[in-house]
Amino acid sequence: MNHVDSKFIGILSPRLEKFKRVKSDLYNFRCPICGDSKKNKSKTRGYLYSVKADVNFKCHNYGTSMTFSNFLKQIDPAAHKQYVFERFKDGSTGRATVVEDPKFDFQVPKFKKKINLPSATDVPIAKEYLIKRGLDPNLFHYAEKFKEFVNTLKPTFDDLTFDEERIVIPLYYEKELIGLQGRSINPNPVKYITAMFDDDAPKIYGLDNIRRDAPVYVTEGPFDSTFIRNAIAMCGADADVSRWGISNPVFIYDNEPRNREIVRRIAAKIEDGNSVVIYPNTIVEKDINDMMLAGHDVQKLIESNTYSGLEAKLKFTTWKKI
Repeated sequence: MNHVDSKFIGILSPRLEKFKRVKSDLYNFRCPICGDSKKNKSKTRGYLYSVKADVNFKCHNYGTSMTFSNFLKQIDPAAHKQYVFERFKDGSTGRATVVEDPKFDFQVPKFKKKINLPSATDVPIAKEYLIKRGLDPNLFHYAEKFKEFVNTLKPTFDDLTFDEERIVIPLYYEKELIGLQGRSINPNPVKYITAMFDDDAPKIYGLDNIRRDAPVYVTEGPFDSTFIRNAIAMCGADADVSRWGISNPVFIYDNEPRNREIVRRIAAKIEDGNSVVIYPNTIVEKDINDMMLAGHDVQKLIESNTYSGLEAKLKFTTWKKI
């Protein structure tokens, strides 16, 4: 850890709850990104630690990981600008480090990205796949070679050897195309590939189509979210949806009581005081799409099995199988 990192950790420390130095190159505090536990204020699951000549941030609650530079940028943008300048002045930039060079005022004109692809409803294989799942083909697109198309919008994939046709799910935020998710049509262990055009943009499907003054249902995948009113989908790991103006989320995970990762994530949401959906044992289908295909009224099912607090803990205890 160099002296510039140490200096700015010191500057930032008063803003980090329960900040403490564990040892010379390890610091612990309440994570300001996810908020740690809302109920247990003694939880401290945010860490800063040395990695060779640099410093990384890690949250052991939500699994968030990033460089100290990006962490500082989120917490204190003004201090981050000074940090970048001092690292640059100190000669601590370049290929061996993870801090960016100082940015100057000139900006290259930005052009809106567009999906120059056929609608899924115009491609028989895509239309058939979606209709069989009860989905509206008009909401999605089709790419014969997904990675190749993504590269036309932003160079992302170096290896196109195993490129293939995929359903294209657009991600918009404030009417700007911020990313794409490709869903495999043919059997493939990699069902979803997500490509973001802006690393700071929300990796969320449906943000432009919700009311924030009502409960917002948060599903694991975009397809599931289309069967529920006022829903979004996380296109990756859990994130703090409050950053995007959502104050009353209801989290919906797959109905897999023997899946350790899903069980862990539901437990964390309950611990943090969030509302979650816990399915009754009469429901055998894995996800919302399967439940819809089986004839369930998924909106009613979700609304009647939403719990929080002690009730959520009790329902969760009887639901999980591990």
